Amino acid sequence: MRFDTKIAVIVRSDLATWQKLNVTAFLSSGIAHAGADVVGGPYEDGSGNGYLPMFREPVLVYAAESATLLRTHQRALSRGVSTALYPVELFATDNDDDNRAAVLAVPAPDLDLAGLAVRGPRAAVDKVVRGLRMHD
Repeated sequence: MRFDTKIAVIVRSDLATWQKLNVTAFLSSGIAHAGADVVGGPYEDGSGNGYLPMFREPVLVYAAESATLLRTHQRALSRGVSTALYPVELFATDNDDDNRAAVLAVPAPDLDLAGLAVRGPRAAVDKVVRGLRMHD
């Protein structure tokens, strides 16, 4: 099945592995709130155990250098796709209030991004991630 929307996570390539995984997890949680149709139904195994719902469509993960990530952020904003961001400053915070304050303190062009996630119409997301390579 080909979806009319697309989810992409872009992670800065020079981060430590644990940081890349942490950023990907946090950004994915943001995208889960992009709309009512992002998440599918709950799962159940053959023994009757229930599990949480997940995204209804694939998530593509890309890698980018810092400057490319900032350009990708600008593309996302200009195309109006749902966007989640993770600036480097969030590695030094330990709660949601401080996270939001850290983002609020920096104008968009000055953000030092560790990662970015987007969801929107397939064509718009393809334009946002054009030229990026899939993460290894």
